[in-house]
Amino acid sequence: MASSSLCHCYFNPITVTPFPNTKLNHSSSQSSRRISLRVNRRSFSISATMSSSTKKVLIPVAHGTEPFEAVVMIDVLRRGGADVTVASVENQVGVDACHGIKIVADTLLSEITDSVFDLIMLPGGLPGGETLKNCKPLEKMVKKQDTDGRLNAAICCAPALALGTWGLLEGKKATCYPVFMEKLAACAKAVESRVEIDGKMVTSRGPGTTMEFSVTLVEQLLGKEKAVEVSGPLVMRPNPGDEYTITELNQVNWSFDGTPQILVPIADGSEEMEAVAIIDVLRRAKANVVVAALGNSLEVVASRKVKLVADVLLDEAEKNSYDLIVLPGGLGGAEAFASSEKLVNMLKKQAESNKPYGAICASPALVFEPHGLLKGKKATAFPAMCSKLTDQSHIEHRVLVDGNLITSRGPGTSLEFALAIVEKFYGREKGLQLAKATLV
Repeated sequence: MASSSLCHCYFNPITVTPFPNTKLNHSSSQSSRRISLRVNRRSFSISATMSSSTKKVLIPVAHGTEPFEAVVMIDVLRRGGADVTVASVENQVGVDACHGIKIVADTLLSEITDSVFDLIMLPGGLPGGETLKNCKPLEKMVKKQDTDGRLNAAICCAPALALGTWGLLEGKKATCYPVFMEKLAACAKAVESRVEIDGKMVTSRGPGTTMEFSVTLVEQLLGKEKAVEVSGPLVMRPNPGDEYTITELNQVNWSFDGTPQILVPIADGSEEMEAVAIIDVLRRAKANVVVAALGNSLEVVASRKVKLVADVLLDEAEKNSYDLIVLPGGLGGAEAFASSEKLVNMLKKQAESNKPYGAICASPALVFEPHGLLKGKKATAFPAMCSKLTDQSHIEHRVLVDGNLITSRGPGTSLEFALAIVEKFYGREKGLQLAKATLV
């Protein structure tokens, strides 16, 4: 999938400090050759001095919200130091997001309608986007936000369904998920940017653009220095929109009968972006994904305090066999995995049976390496953890497959990691199809 050529258009003169490895082109007739965040800017300026007070962010969720979009928004803004409130527009804090992913909000929207936020961010997903559009208290809050000159942002279907329907995009440039572009064009100046800024309105396209979108909003709220600080550990793609690639050694076929059976363990401290990316993409591919919680509760509190609800406890999941066991990262979660005798034994049995197993971020270094699961294998991991790997010869690869082992680096590689798993089970064409659908 070739990347689209986008330029940085400046309607008000501003001084821009680029992200590392970012080349900015100030001519509206040309496009930059390599950029970390592809953002078209219009009528945007940064105050020379920023408030030292904590910035408050509202992220509403509903049944049918796109979970990867919501979780990345929450995670990245919290990494930036924002006080993020996740509010359910339903009658309960627990929401059933798309692809069977269950998220527990911090509060009900009905309890905070008089609160003031520096930013309101709307995730997409269906029917979640429709539910947000039809939520009158939310509409009132977002309209007041606009009237008061504070930031609003939306991604995927939400720019067209919510912001556009509410009349907040008239005369503004905006973008959204491709299939909603015609609807958007009726209420805004529709553009195909991955992220679009027009005054105090920021819009974006879909799951694969959510990290760029979120880091852009960190910059809007907290400045460029904070955005650079946040973006580094995310291991973001240097070429967003280009066709994803994987590195494969010792190629073998990953077989399954009927439908791939995949186990994704989660624990307190697991990295929520990585866990949700794996579950989301593999369920889109129609794999049977079982999310299993370590411990005695189905609800886990992930590394950035997102509350996720597993399908079963690991004790129950242990009774079955799987075509793949794959671990998300997150320091606390990886440490919990490494100390779980039950999970480690399952992984060792998986490896001894020559069945696929994988991990991302901290887990290759903290779980696989000390338990001998990387012996004779090439692997990668989160950059700061790679010193713990005995063999560091291939650590620079974003996604690395070595026979039945697959490893990857961090949150910014998690969609590529999940797509690589899809490719190994279903073939390259299926992987590319899902990459296009998710805008990876």
